[in-house]
Amino acid sequence: MGRWLLRLITRVHRAIYLWSDGAIGGRLLWIRVLLLDHVGRKTGLLRQTPLLYVEYGDGWVIAASNAGAKHDPAWLHNLAERPTARIHLGREVVEVTWRKARPDETEALWPKLTRAYPFYPAYRQRANREIPLVVLERAT
Repeated sequence: MGRWLLRLITRVHRAIYLWSDGAIGGRLLWIRVLLLDHVGRKTGLLRQTPLLYVEYGDGWVIAASNAGAKHDPAWLHNLAERPTARIHLGREVVEVTWRKARPDETEALWPKLTRAYPFYPAYRQRANREIPLVVLERAT
């Protein structure tokens, strides 16, 4: 799929998700989707990215797969500039802290992510890089 098409799908998905408070777009068949709010590191503008997730303890895990691209997604670089972010889980908006998963967590989480989204193994192979997993936890 061309990058332009992926960007278009992302824009439409984000708009529908926000318009419907996550009632539409919060789930795609069996796949659960959150909306990550982050601030552009160069522009300072709010960015919102729909991402697949799995629950992990009291938090959530997202994969910085960038659809199997050879480089990390912009949202990961944007997160690196700030210790907190915000996610939309349907109507619920949650302030979160984030961190990269530890190696032992990464090993344990990949099977769970692959069960949730069976295209991740192809992404990992195509990316030819270690895809970071990001753990999101409620900010206290």
